[in-house]
Amino acid sequence: MAESGRVTARILRELADLIRPGITTAAIDEFVEKTILSEGMIPAFKGYSGYPASACVSVNEQVVHGIPGRRKLKEGDIVSVDVGTIYQGYYSDAARTYAVGAVSEDAAHLIRATEESFFEGLKYCRPGFRLSDVSSAIQRHAEAAGCSVVRDFVGHGIGRAMHEEPQIPNYGPPGRGPKLQPGMCLAIEPMINAGSWKVKVLEDDWTVVTVDGSLSAHYENTVVITEDEPLLLTI
Repeated sequence: MAESGRVTARILRELADLIRPGITTAAIDEFVEKTILSEGMIPAFKGYSGYPASACVSVNEQVVHGIPGRRKLKEGDIVSVDVGTIYQGYYSDAARTYAVGAVSEDAAHLIRATEESFFEGLKYCRPGFRLSDVSSAIQRHAEAAGCSVVRDFVGHGIGRAMHEEPQIPNYGPPGRGPKLQPGMCLAIEPMINAGSWKVKVLEDDWTVVTVDGSLSAHYENTVVITEDEPLLLTI
């Protein structure tokens, strides 16, 4: 999983330089797929439940699962890229939201708040805390920043499959769910909206958008619970 995570992290770092006004979402997907294959690994998303691409590329009001295509990014857009990689049967999964050129103050705030909410949740990724302690910390930070937390989609366990138990909501009261134990591998992924938390799925059966058209951001890492500090495999 660490090897898989290394490649996923490398892709997300390099996308920061690749993403600029004028690039198509398909070109982002092509870069992701070529990089994964060049490392002798397998794109985890391509063909998963019929998904047609190696990356999920979601622009502006698109929350997750945006299908890459001919759309060109423009100055002021924000774009979330979700990447999964398989190495020797083990998975990693991570996502980032990028500013396309200069973006509005509100967009920059949303991207920051989403990343910060992940790291607030990470503080509770230690033995003895319960799963919903992570969820509650994410929600508290996001809502204190004036944003809302998507309810319909959640994080998940990960390992020999992309989605394993437990499901990991980004909201809810603390002190509930299983106790975290060393060896647990979790994909923690706040999906945070600038407006309402409500979302819907478009007719392509994949792309999730905010109902009110507000911007959405996504930040995800594959996290291993250890005896002490959590281990991030995708940074």
